[in-house]
Amino acid sequence: MLVYPSGIDVSSSALRVLTQELRRHRRVIGSRWRRLSAGRQALLALAHLRVGHTYAQLAAGFGIGTTTAYRYVCEAVDLLAALAPTLADAVRIASAKAYLLLDGTLLPIDRIAADRPFYSGKHKRHGMNVQVLADPSGRLLWASPALPGAVHDVRAAREHGIVDALAGAGITCWADKGYRGAGGTVRTPYWGRWETLSAGQQAVNRSHAKIRALVEQAMATLKSWRLLRKLRCSTTRITCLVQAILTLHLTSSGR
Repeated sequence: MLVYPSGIDVSSSALRVLTQELRRHRRVIGSRWRRLSAGRQALLALAHLRVGHTYAQLAAGFGIGTTTAYRYVCEAVDLLAALAPTLADAVRIASAKAYLLLDGTLLPIDRIAADRPFYSGKHKRHGMNVQVLADPSGRLLWASPALPGAVHDVRAAREHGIVDALAGAGITCWADKGYRGAGGTVRTPYWGRWETLSAGQQAVNRSHAKIRALVEQAMATLKSWRLLRKLRCSTTRITCLVQAILTLHLTSSGR
């Protein structure tokens, strides 16, 4: 396999934070020697998450074995995931915002047709459902644990406790028609064909679409980490990956 130098478009603050966490973890477990320093291990993990390099590619580039690359990445991801904000943290931060934006996204996975729980009828592909909360400017605040792709958005929001948490804090939330019937403080557009809606309802729906359109920026932020564009790992690891990426994003943006 050929090896060449490359760059990763990730903030140096994210590298510093991960390196510090790895050093602290090594002291705690009493690890005296590793093939890679904490800084190199952090760089390896960032390359996997940001660019989506396989373990074999990472192993060749860093001069280690494939199994070692896998173990190093898993260790770093678990440390980052433990630092991710909870829903309660996100709601506390959002209490100072005028409102929030809620939407769901499907993270594609490599599953076969027989794996029906992971098949999304809406997107016509297999994946994992992740709920996202963004502020009025479209900045990513929180991402939920991953559920099978067959789970509908409104059901996912209820299972994660998003609807109850926002209602309890009195925070208005704007969402699309997929959350119809969610209740609480979730605001959805009028339901029905465009031609059957009154002029007033059409105007409300246009205004609603303009407000919630900015949530797509949060989705783009999440999927700028290329690993999430096509996941080939166990579905039990996807929640940790999403939480690790959320931590890195918030660290890079200084939040």
